[in-house]
Parts: sequence; C-alpha cells; structure tokens
Amino acid sequence: MGDIGQFLPMILIFVVAYFFMIRPQMKRQKDEKRFAAELKKGDRVITKSGMYGKVVDLNDKDYSCVLETMAGKIKFDRSAISLEMSKKLSTPAKK
Repeated sequence: MGDIGQFLPMILIFVVAYFFMIRPQMKRQKDEKRFAAELKKGDRVITKSGMYGKVVDLNDKDYSCVLETMAGKIKFDRSAISLEMSKKLSTPAKK
C-alpha cells in the first residue's frame, strides 16, 4: 500500500490531464474530420485564413475543394476549412 501511495499523485495528474486536455482535443479532431468529409456543393464556408466562399467543386482524389469567392475560384485543401467559423456562418441569426 505504501508503494501505491507514492504514485497516486502522479496517476491523478495523468487522469486529470487526459480528461481536460487529451480527450477534448481528440474529439475536436474527429469532429473536424467528419465536417470535412460531409462538405457538399453549395455550402458556405470560411477557411482558417479567413477566406469566405461557397463550395462549387469537391475532389475526393486529392481531398481538395474549389471555393467561389468574390475574387474568383480558388482551390483549397479540405483541412483548411474552419469548422467553428463555418458553423457560425451557416447558423441563422437569432432575434
């Protein structure tokens, strides 16, 4: 029992780190991967660099998409599209 008591604080630190840091990050990555896979033509999105656009073409071969912006059409990797900002753009404004 004495040996386990020495390691108990270290075990508790690992458990707390897992539930507050590692697990939420894994969930966020899974959500972003699902979001990128569910993109479809006509979706309004924002890239992580701040480019607003509408998806006009999806390419599964190289996992890219073409966005139509006011400046023209630009090809992006799907991982460059921001989940959080795109969700805010697609939700209707509350009154």
